[in-house]
Amino acid sequence: MSSSTAFPGQSPLAETAPLSLCAREPRVPADRLVAEMVPPPRFDSVRFDTYVPDPNQPSQSEAVTVLSGFAAGLGGSHATGSGRRKWFGSKKPAAPTGPRGVYLDGGYGVGKTHLLASLWHATPAEPSLKAFGTFVELTNLVGALGFQQTVQTLSGHRLLCIDEFELDDPGDTVLVSSLLSRLVEHGVALAATSNTLPGKLGEGRFAAADFLREIQGLSAHFRPLRIDGEDYRHRGLPEAPPPYSDEQVTRAAYATPGASLDDFPGLLDHLAKVHPSRYGALTDELGAVCLTGVTAVPDQSTALRLVVLADRLYDREVPVLASGLPFDQLFSDEMLNGGYRKKYFRAISRLTALARDAKGLVAQ
Repeated sequence: MSSSTAFPGQSPLAETAPLSLCAREPRVPADRLVAEMVPPPRFDSVRFDTYVPDPNQPSQSEAVTVLSGFAAGLGGSHATGSGRRKWFGSKKPAAPTGPRGVYLDGGYGVGKTHLLASLWHATPAEPSLKAFGTFVELTNLVGALGFQQTVQTLSGHRLLCIDEFELDDPGDTVLVSSLLSRLVEHGVALAATSNTLPGKLGEGRFAAADFLREIQGLSAHFRPLRIDGEDYRHRGLPEAPPPYSDEQVTRAAYATPGASLDDFPGLLDHLAKVHPSRYGALTDELGAVCLTGVTAVPDQSTALRLVVLADRLYDREVPVLASGLPFDQLFSDEMLNGGYRKKYFRAISRLTALARDAKGLVAQ
């Protein structure tokens, strides 16, 4: 379509055609990966006092109290005195004893990331001395910098927050566990979140037990903190809108500044050519993502890449408008019952929220 495309009976919709994610091949320097380890834009302004606990879930209020105290306890000098006065002259002090970390255990949409970001904001340290990222972003950082350089880069930090800690890849779990062990030796405080499986919410500390077992020697450094509740993204809100027509999606893409427009199968093919560490850069300055012809994801490798893209779009609050299948039909029953089901349920929840955000883009 031309830059002045008009649909039948309509005036020109935009001066320029929409962007295309498939035309983007970002190159992200390693120093950007480090600098961007802060809470995503969606959580820029969250604080403990903006978290609204469900009155029927006392564990949510308790979490705010515990985490507020944890943040306050991270004030003062870094445990190793790195870059500042050493506690014992030139001798390195012993690693701190007792829990030096918290693990937020709960289901989808109970506000764990809100609380984790609030902890980051409340910790009394300069932003350069605090790091916040997903498990995937942390493994990507190690891949970009190397293990030793990552230890050196993060060892002077006061706090490292890891959102969506994943246990489904043994190799990555061992890698991150080893990294955290080295950081704990340097006095870095830790905080992490993960999800209890939707079908396991009645089984006590299911996810916490898995987490503490898999990180083995690090378990003594974490206090598990259970957060019960229902997915706030669907609490009292209308159902996600059904998919729109190709014409509606295309019309919205031309009418929305900064929107992208891509065929869904073509986008899935393009994601295979871009490393997941670059998906954040792939979404830079997007006003909306418009997708035509959404179909079921054909295989697990493709599905896992889509999960990472969904996380980056959700972090950046980019609405997603789509035609084709609704997002709750993206993944097969086999995928939703397999080892990566936590990721797929999270992606469905987040894409549904973004689809709801996109309703205003469609002319009524």
